[in-house]
Amino acid sequence: MDAFYASVEQLDHPEWRGKPLVVGGNEARGVVAAASYEARKFGIFSAMSSVLAARKCPNLIFAKPRFDRYKEISMQIREIFLEYTDLVEPLSLDEAFLDVTVNKPNLKSAILIARQIRAKIKEKTGLNASAGVSYNKFLAKIASDLNKPNGQAVILPEEAEAFLEKLPIHKFFGIGKVTAEKMKSLGIHNGADLKQFSLQFLTKKFGKSGHHYFNIVRGIHLSDVQPHRVRKSLSAENTFEKDLIQPDDLKIALKSVNDELIRRVEKSGIKGRTVTLKIKFSDFTQQTRSKTVEQFPEADAIWDLAQELLHQEEVPKPVRLLGLGLSNLNITEDVQYFGEQLKIPFEVI
Repeated sequence: MDAFYASVEQLDHPEWRGKPLVVGGNEARGVVAAASYEARKFGIFSAMSSVLAARKCPNLIFAKPRFDRYKEISMQIREIFLEYTDLVEPLSLDEAFLDVTVNKPNLKSAILIARQIRAKIKEKTGLNASAGVSYNKFLAKIASDLNKPNGQAVILPEEAEAFLEKLPIHKFFGIGKVTAEKMKSLGIHNGADLKQFSLQFLTKKFGKSGHHYFNIVRGIHLSDVQPHRVRKSLSAENTFEKDLIQPDDLKIALKSVNDELIRRVEKSGIKGRTVTLKIKFSDFTQQTRSKTVEQFPEADAIWDLAQELLHQEEVPKPVRLLGLGLSNLNITEDVQYFGEQLKIPFEVI
């Protein structure tokens, strides 16, 4: 979906349409969760501090997140996906992979399916969607960003390697800012540069991920679309209106985050043996502290562990965000997935 949270707000508030708008934070505090395309023209993007966003655009509109509303529309979109295939792997509320190799309408063109889905989303929700079409998830994800907003693109099998050779390294799906900078320090600025390095060199420099980088630059990605992905963690966090430094203030704030985590635990039935405390400081540096126990802790024990982690060492700087999460969950994956490259017809309509 195109600027999903922001687009929903503009859909529900006609007076905000065509104006620069962000979801999340406020003029004095917080972080941008989503920015409308009008806001992006001012250089405003998600994860930017609200203070900087307001500085870039004095007339910027701040909207509070309404996740229940976003989820409602997300489910409407999911229903459209399921008209075409049951192989739908959600990445978030506004994005998913679909395997349409075999599809319910028995259409032979993946490009046509993408067009129909986008048209139905527009008709049912009033929102624009973009699509990427290719023969694996990695390439489809990259293609989905090529003609945003309200567009689609296809990367054909015979075009993939040449396309990837020209692609800047920071545009590769799954290569974040830190990894991209490390690659650039090694002289890797695009796919062609990455392709020059051996598998041995990449695994030495990037560990297990090196094998992944070696494959994707050659258009190889064997991950199936998994409609029932296993959750790896459960968490809650909060960004504060003012930085906190006093121990009592931090404890009160952590209790609020802990209560939200427990609410999510009770709603989902999920338990975890590892408790992790996330601390983001006023200078945006971040620290995590974790502890793993033998038995799945109940609510009281989670709170005890959270306090223990908070007091594990002195908090050296003012804190702007606290987060608390569970991992090593009571969820197992009984099915093993073995991938192979699929051949999908790409009839150009």
